[in-house]
Amino acid sequence: MSTNEIRVERRIEAPPAAVYAYLTDGDLWARWQGTSAEIEPVAGGLFRMAMSNGSVAEGRFVELVPHVRVVFTWGWRGSATVPPGSSTVEIELGQDGEGTLLRLVHRDLPSEDQPIHRAGWDHYLPRLATAAGGGDPGPDPAPG
Repeated sequence: MSTNEIRVERRIEAPPAAVYAYLTDGDLWARWQGTSAEIEPVAGGLFRMAMSNGSVAEGRFVELVPHVRVVFTWGWRGSATVPPGSSTVEIELGQDGEGTLLRLVHRDLPSEDQPIHRAGWDHYLPRLATAAGGGDPGPDPAPG
């Protein structure tokens, strides 16, 4: 593993098609992370997500393989260390029985920013699992 990345795996009790929808539709994304999301699910398309504290993550989609893979750049508006588009999130979705095994790799993160991003993914992937599985994760309290 590279020292500038984090890796997270999560089993989700929903098929890959359902999980993929929550990664490629702004209204669905906002159910599990942030308060709103603008998503253009095509290569080069916009990714923008606003948090309740006013922070905004931005990037562009790099690759989308329906129900299998989503890759997008990521960064925070106004950040000196992880500005918009400066890191890359790769999400692989694999069939796992009736569910999905989600594998996430977040690359190109400075070491000082890795703990907060790991905490963020550890907080948000269970919310994604709840939403994609048909539940209501409730309003986003943000991690920490």
